[in-house]
Amino acid sequence: MPTENARRNHDALFPGHVSTLAETDPELIEYFDNFAFDEVLAHDDLDPRLRLMTQLASLIACQALGEYRVMLGAALTVGVSPVEAKEVLYQAVPYVGMAKVFDFLHATNDVLAERGVELPLPGQSTTDPVTRVQEGLAVQKRIVGADAVDAMRSNAPEDEKHIHQYLAGNCFGDHLTRTGLDVPTRELLTFAMLASLGGCEPQLAGHVRANLNVGNDRTMLLDVLTQLIPYIGYPRTLNALRVLDEATLKENP
Repeated sequence: MPTENARRNHDALFPGHVSTLAETDPELIEYFDNFAFDEVLAHDDLDPRLRLMTQLASLIACQALGEYRVMLGAALTVGVSPVEAKEVLYQAVPYVGMAKVFDFLHATNDVLAERGVELPLPGQSTTDPVTRVQEGLAVQKRIVGADAVDAMRSNAPEDEKHIHQYLAGNCFGDHLTRTGLDVPTRELLTFAMLASLGGCEPQLAGHVRANLNVGNDRTMLLDVLTQLIPYIGYPRTLNALRVLDEATLKENP
């Protein structure tokens, strides 16, 4: 049977929900619920809303559409606003690609409509086609570091310079300048997505440093990674942990 803590935490996220898997696969659900909703949550110092948003970002990266729908309901239950839920999706586009976000947009719209939310939501963009590159470059330098960005742009081969222009105008100018979520939260979401994608360790290392630059310390990043373990498994968790350790510890174990 699930522990008392697991039942209480599960019921807070999914009030009145009875899993059909508890009937067909009771042993697995007992293991999972006790782990995800008791043991792992015992190491959680994140605000529940922030925890759920990073888990949603992770599930998008994992392409776990069914679990995403379930966890989106939990996120809305604990107070994640429709705007915040949509901004998690929009933040995912430059990091995991529109092809992977597309189905999640439709699923989110369906869940919001079921809850009586009128769409479209209020716009959150702060840039336009004229200002997006300049504003994006400014926020890119704030997050990554001005010297690093200037060096990357100046040292890029001539036939690659358009990619760096896209980074400034599209990745940062179109997305990171949006309201609805602040920059530190967006960087935590990016960390969660890159850890969950796997194979992105160089970019993950860059975004560990970016998180540190915007005030998200090792403890917070480790908290996020801990809360992703039940959903992304141990290989990707341990790879991300190695990257985090290399960036934040002088001597690695």
